[in-house]
Amino acid sequence: MTQASRIRVGVVQMTSTDDLSANLACAEQGVREAAQRGARLIALPEMFPYLRREGAAFPCAQPIEGEILGRFRSLASTLQAWILAGSIAEAIPGEARVYNTSVLISPRGAIEAAYRKLHLFDIDLASQGGGTYTESASVCAGAELVVAPTPFGGVGLSICYDLRFPELYRTLSARGARFLSVPSAFTPETGTAHWEVLLRARAIENQAFVIAAAQCGRHSGTRSSYGHSLIVDPWGTVLAELADRPEVAVADCDLAAQDRIRVNLPALRHRRL
Repeated sequence: MTQASRIRVGVVQMTSTDDLSANLACAEQGVREAAQRGARLIALPEMFPYLRREGAAFPCAQPIEGEILGRFRSLASTLQAWILAGSIAEAIPGEARVYNTSVLISPRGAIEAAYRKLHLFDIDLASQGGGTYTESASVCAGAELVVAPTPFGGVGLSICYDLRFPELYRTLSARGARFLSVPSAFTPETGTAHWEVLLRARAIENQAFVIAAAQCGRHSGTRSSYGHSLIVDPWGTVLAELADRPEVAVADCDLAAQDRIRVNLPALRHRRL
């Protein structure tokens, strides 16, 4: 596979709700806008098709071969772009819970990789003025790490709360990831305090581009997200950042510059542990 020297990346920021049709229309519009602005790898946020109050069921859960991703597989083929379908609720046969699954779709419309979220968001933010979250009540944890090969290098897949576990990203980097994808629905409390610093740290530690498409705004009467989608380069420089409303950002990722960073500051080769 011949590797490109530069690629334009796009992130689509959304405020998904329990209106599946409206969410999918918004996601498609965002992907089309990013493609029109030259993006060849376009990322959507966590649970972009459907998001409502914490702990609620997912009536739109379906297999990754289902209609939801089918729509974006067709779109990828039409636009000749890679689409990182942030995450969906993947139905599990014989199980009431779902997987929180991120899927990478090629410009051929093929599913190139699927990653099921490893770390589930079971926390209590009451002392920080937030709520209590028990993702494991409706979601099953995955078990495998995923790095997808592409013409512009390996893409390591992760989702939201995974961001707090640096060993995951070290392993993805060791397996060839040049890009790290972090589709998210960060809470306002944790986002304000930790979002940017963690994303930039993961980029710097692994000398990788970090692509973090986020949910933003209020999804229901009891749930909201921080927004501030980011694209970060391997030096930790923020190439693009959104605010707290639905919109699209693009940025050029220079792989030759990444190579120079990895040669001149060979921290990945200096690892002892």
